Amino acid sequence: MTRLEHRVHELTVGQLSERSGVAVSALHFYESKGLISSRRTAGNQRRFSRDTLRRVSFIKVSQRVGIPLSDIRDALATLPEERTPTVADWARLSETWRSDLDDRIRQLERLRDDLTECIGCGCLSISKCGLANPYDRLGDEGPGPRRLLVGRGAGRTPSGPRTGPDEDCAAPCAPAD
Repeated sequence: MTRLEHRVHELTVGQLSERSGVAVSALHFYESKGLISSRRTAGNQRRFSRDTLRRVSFIKVSQRVGIPLSDIRDALATLPEERTPTVADWARLSETWRSDLDDRIRQLERLRDDLTECIGCGCLSISKCGLANPYDRLGDEGPGPRRLLVGRGAGRTPSGPRTGPDEDCAAPCAPAD
């Protein structure tokens, strides 16, 4: 890896990619989404200020803990331009995400704990399946693999034809073999 000299204040997209470990295409994507910015040279080449390296690291860490890019963009927008995010910045921004992360952790723990009762079929109307068929809602439509029968005159509810999986379906609903 090429070591950047301290006096280098701007990076090419290749240098930023190599130093951050993020693909050039991802950097272009981040820029198109307003997460990072660059200036253009007279030859129309991108140049990123050195603080962009810390911003890219901030994006990677935030994504790793499950923060959506839109939330990351909003958080970065609260920082002054041309300034490297500090430890205090990270502490302040991560605190705003803490309750959402705690909620997601609780949801994932429930999913993990409920997996032991699931046979993984994703389509049968089993009264115990809290993942694919919470509260046996599909059982109200009749017997058998309700999701497989859609389109054969089954899968209709009092409100009309079923157009997709239950809103409450927390897992992909794949047909059984």
